[in-house]
Amino acid sequence: MFALSRFRSALSRLGALTIALTLTACGGGGGSNMAQPGSSAPPPQSSGCTDCNKVLIALTDADGDFLSYTVDVVSLKLKRPNGTVVETLPATTRIDFAQYVDLTELLTVGTVPNGAYSAVTLRLDYTNADITVEKVGMPVGAQAVDASGNPLGVVDVTVTLDNRHHLNVAPGRPSLLSLDFNLAASNSVDLMVTPAKVTVTPALVASLDFVDQKDLRVRGPLVSVDTAAGTYVADVRPWHGRSSKFGEVTVHTDASTAFEINGTSYTGSAGLAALAAAGAGTSTVAFGTLTTETREFNAAIVHAGTSVPGAGVDTVIGEVIARSGDVLTVRGATVVRNSDGAHFARGTVRVTVGADTKVVKGGTSPTTLVTPQAISVGQSIAAFGAATPMSTAMSGDWTLDATAGRVRMNPTPIFGFVKQASTGALTLQLDSIAGRRVSAFNFAGTGTSAAMDADPANYEVATGALTLSSANPGEPTKLIGFPTPFGLAPPDFDARTLVDFPRLPAMLNLSFGPTGTTAPFSTQEATGLVLNLANPEIGRLHYLTVGPRVLNLLTMPASPRIVPPNDGPTAYLIVMRDESHSFRDFGDFVAELTTRLNGTTAMVGFTASGNYNGDNNELKARSIVVLLK
Repeated sequence: MFALSRFRSALSRLGALTIALTLTACGGGGGSNMAQPGSSAPPPQSSGCTDCNKVLIALTDADGDFLSYTVDVVSLKLKRPNGTVVETLPATTRIDFAQYVDLTELLTVGTVPNGAYSAVTLRLDYTNADITVEKVGMPVGAQAVDASGNPLGVVDVTVTLDNRHHLNVAPGRPSLLSLDFNLAASNSVDLMVTPAKVTVTPALVASLDFVDQKDLRVRGPLVSVDTAAGTYVADVRPWHGRSSKFGEVTVHTDASTAFEINGTSYTGSAGLAALAAAGAGTSTVAFGTLTTETREFNAAIVHAGTSVPGAGVDTVIGEVIARSGDVLTVRGATVVRNSDGAHFARGTVRVTVGADTKVVKGGTSPTTLVTPQAISVGQSIAAFGAATPMSTAMSGDWTLDATAGRVRMNPTPIFGFVKQASTGALTLQLDSIAGRRVSAFNFAGTGTSAAMDADPANYEVATGALTLSSANPGEPTKLIGFPTPFGLAPPDFDARTLVDFPRLPAMLNLSFGPTGTTAPFSTQEATGLVLNLANPEIGRLHYLTVGPRVLNLLTMPASPRIVPPNDGPTAYLIVMRDESHSFRDFGDFVAELTTRLNGTTAMVGFTASGNYNGDNNELKARSIVVLLK
C-alpha cells in the first residue's frame, strides 16, 4: 500500500543518482584476463596494454519520496552471451541514493576483456539499510521488505540488454552503459504503520547512453596535475569512501573552471596551479559534463582540500528550514565527519555562524563572497566546522559550530504555481524547496518586518532578465537561485534559471490490483501506448505529475498517449520475477511487451517519465518501467 497522502511529495523528491563506472578494456581478445564461463572474476589490472578502451557504466534513479535511501552496493557484474561473468566493483561501497537528485557519480575504473556484454547484475545488501521518508514534514525511518513483508537482505538485480544493443567493449571509442535504479518504480511506501514500510521490487533500466543529462561528479584524492594540458588525475573514491582503489580518471579543466581549494576561490589556470601546489593525496571533487564523442570529463567546478565535505573538517549538507539569530536549523541533513564519514540526521542539526564565518555563493564563476546574513530560510548549504552529536543521538540531533568555519550557499531549486507575472518578477504559490514540502519551513524573520516575512501562498521572486512569456497563471514552474538574505525580503527569492511548464519533468504512475490486468492498454502500437483508464483493476496509484502539479488520471478527459521523444537517448524496461529486459527502441519494447501480454501474464505496475504536452495530451517518455507477473 502506498500512502496517498505522500504520493505528491514522492514524485517530487526521489531523485536521480547516476553511478558512472569507467572500465578499461584490455586488447587482444581477452587472453589470460578472460574470466571463465559462469565464473566471477575481479577486474584484472592493466599491464600497460597498447590496445585498451574505456566503458562508462551509470546507475540512476527516478523521482520519489525518500530523504535517505542508503544501502550497500556489494558487486556489479557484466555478463557475456557465453556465460562469462566479470566483476567490475573492487569493493563494497555504501550509497545514499536519495542524496543524488541531479547528479551522476563516477564509481570505478577497472579493466575488462574486450567483447560484447549482454547483461549486468547489481547486488544490493539491505541488511543495514538506512531509509528515511518524509511524513507531515518530518523525517521518519522506514524498513525495507519484500513482497511478502519479510525484511530484505541481499538482493540481486539483473537486467538483460536487447539483442540489437549489447555493450561492445573494443579498442577505439569508449563505450557507455547507464543503469537506472528506478526508485519510484522499485518501491512503494506505507506510512500507516510504524516503522514505515518500503516494499521493494527492484527495477534496473539499462541504456547505452545517459538518458538524463545531469552533472557528473568525480571524487577522489589527487594523483597528479598537468598544468600544460589543463588536466589532473584523481584516484576515484565514490561518494564519501575513504579507502579501496577504484581506479584513476583524468579531469579536464579550462579557463572558466571555478576552483575552491581549502576555502579559497580561483578560476582557470590559477586554480589548477593551486591544486598542483596542494600536492598528491589532496581530496578533490569535480562537477561537470561528459563529452559524448570522446568520453572526456570536463569540470565546471572543482573543490579540493578542506573544501571537500568531510576532508579534514566536519560538514553539514542540507536546507535551512529556520533561522534565529546566528543559528541555522537544518532538518533531514547529511553530516559528513572527518573522523567517521557520512551520517543521515533524521533529527535537527543546528548550525551556528558568526562574524568570522566565511560565506560564499557557489555555482558561480568566480565564487561570490557574502556575509552570514545572506543565508536565509530555504537556502541549500554546505556548512564546514565542528560537528557534535547531541546526547539524544538516537534522535539524530546534531550541532555544528561554523563560527570559525565557512558556509557554501548552493543554488537552490524551488517549485511552485504561477499566480502573477510581470516584468522582472513572479509571484508563486510555493510548493516545495529542494524537494522538501513547504510545510517543513518556518519563514519567521525573513522579511524586513514580521509583516514582510516570506509567505508561501504569495512567494515573491525577482527574475531579472529571465524570459517570462510562458509563465502563465496557474501553471507550475521551477526556478533555481538563492533566497533573499535573511531579514531583507521582499522579494523572497532571486532566480537565476526558470524551467517552465513544457520543460518540467513529468511522471506517470499507474498501479493495478494484486492480480494485475492482462489488458492494460486501449492502444498498443509501435508508435504509442494508451492506458485503458476504464480498467476495473486500476489500483490506488493513478497519477500524472508535472513538476508540482498532480493530475488524477481517472478524472482527465482522456488517457494520455505515451510516445517516444523526437530525439535523444531512451531506456525502457520490462520486469518479471526472475528477469528484466531493457530496450533502447520504443518499437522493440512494445513488440516484446505485446509478446509477454499473452493473456496469462498480467501487468501490475507502469511508470513513465519524460515531458508532458497538455495541448495534445501526450507524454514523451524517455524512460518506462513495466512490472509484470
